[in-house]
Amino acid sequence: MTKVINSVLLSSLWLQAHGGVESLDCKLHIDLAQSESTQIVLTLSYDEKCEVIMDENNNQIKLLFKHMDDLNSSSDQNSKNNSILPTDKIAGLITLAKSKLGNSYATAKAGPDHFDCSGFVYYLFKTNDIVIPRSSLAQSKAGKHLNRKEIKKGDILFFDTANRHHVNHSGIYLGDGKFIHSSSGKAYGVTISELDKGFYKDRFLWGIRKMEK
Repeated sequence: MTKVINSVLLSSLWLQAHGGVESLDCKLHIDLAQSESTQIVLTLSYDEKCEVIMDENNNQIKLLFKHMDDLNSSSDQNSKNNSILPTDKIAGLITLAKSKLGNSYATAKAGPDHFDCSGFVYYLFKTNDIVIPRSSLAQSKAGKHLNRKEIKKGDILFFDTANRHHVNHSGIYLGDGKFIHSSSGKAYGVTISELDKGFYKDRFLWGIRKMEK
């Protein structure tokens, strides 16, 4: 597995591996490093049982060990996960999300009590039997892009909060111009923010839909 990780500042790059109880061995290898002005572009090879997460708040690359149920997901399971779900499922997802309000932000965590932004989204959908990618960048590629006028309750929203021209943050749309997310900012935890004004207005990129009425 080879992926290109860009927008990594050379002066602040370091690697940190995160595993659970089980020993983590991602067999990471840097295949290529190309200098681009003040940045470098790294081409990494690593074991498919691991996933790369960009943590731009702490200028780190996280290597996460995928859970076995993610590794064993079959095409049949993916078909099931992409199926249309009734309205009460969307309401249930939002209710679950709101029940986590105030839970603290934690890098590379996906619940049940602490979350990073993509971990929060991942937890909500996994609890509803929908497997989505773990990182916000990968999540943003898991469905058709929806603009501001097209998004509905339960859609996943994506942002570029660092103005680096790529996705680095995700949350769930609640309707009425609000979304819920795990923020590493002032709230430093699960909070509800305005989509159409303030910090996130000009940083919204697109949404995707994994639940439908």
